[in-house]
Amino acid sequence: MAETTDTPRALHRLAFAALIASNMLLAFGPWFVRLADTGPVAAGFWRVTLAAPLLLGAAFAGGWRGKGLNWGLWLMIAIAGISFAADLASWHLGILRTTLANATLFGNAATLIFPIYGFLIMRAWPTRVQGLALILAAIGAALLMGQSYSLNPRNLAGDLLCLLAGILYTLYFICMARARDTMSPLPALALSTIAGMLPLLVFAWALGERILPDNWTPLIGLALASQVFGQGLMIYALGQLSPLIVGLGLLTQPIVGATVGWLVYNERLGTADWIGAVLVAVALVLVRRTPRPAPLAPGGTEPRLEPEELAPEETPR
Repeated sequence: MAETTDTPRALHRLAFAALIASNMLLAFGPWFVRLADTGPVAAGFWRVTLAAPLLLGAAFAGGWRGKGLNWGLWLMIAIAGISFAADLASWHLGILRTTLANATLFGNAATLIFPIYGFLIMRAWPTRVQGLALILAAIGAALLMGQSYSLNPRNLAGDLLCLLAGILYTLYFICMARARDTMSPLPALALSTIAGMLPLLVFAWALGERILPDNWTPLIGLALASQVFGQGLMIYALGQLSPLIVGLGLLTQPIVGATVGWLVYNERLGTADWIGAVLVAVALVLVRRTPRPAPLAPGGTEPRLEPEELAPEETPR
């Protein structure tokens, strides 16, 4: 009996650790894009192109042989890949027009949108604690956005591009969550990565960007940190945690991104930014400890409340 209780607990702790680690790695993406000597969209193309062989090789090494793919699943993966390509194109264009902290913040608008999607498909309203967490996260994001615009209105165009990227990122999350119902993380990520290669190349070419780099180091770092390990850990967590936890977990990216921007580009944070970061942290702690009803015990007795980490809301995979 102890084994059945400890296993879900351990899996959720592992998934939550993967979520935080993935967001820390993904937060370095804007820095690598700035360092690249290609165009910003071309950098996105190389991010997925350099990562694709590694992800596909890892998927096959894990025993995947491409079985069980139907037309519905192919369509879901194709939509995921195209939406992710459009997300990267918009985000990478915005990165060069705003601060690193704002690029990571608005590029993760899925923080609020994806949890709402989760509540809709479950046909359930958020609990009081979940609602409080969402409100705190929204206030924290608003403080960061307001501080950015008041300090430098020229950041607004970049912020809007990154916000569009965040909406497209939500669509990618929804499609990948559906794909994860029947696929393991690595095959799903490998196929969606391949699906995004051609659209990004077309976007970069249409914008007249420089595509071939002289210095491959930033692009290799971008592919490894953001796509192979960052997205790999994210897609794993996506199949184990609720949309609310995944969404609010994305808010750890702006904190890391702001630190990188401060250390490398002297993009210092104001008081409102720090308050926003604290509110985000509090929201993440609250949602991490949100209780949820457990299944009815034998005999139809009332369920007891358990921490959400003990009982995943997603279908076991």
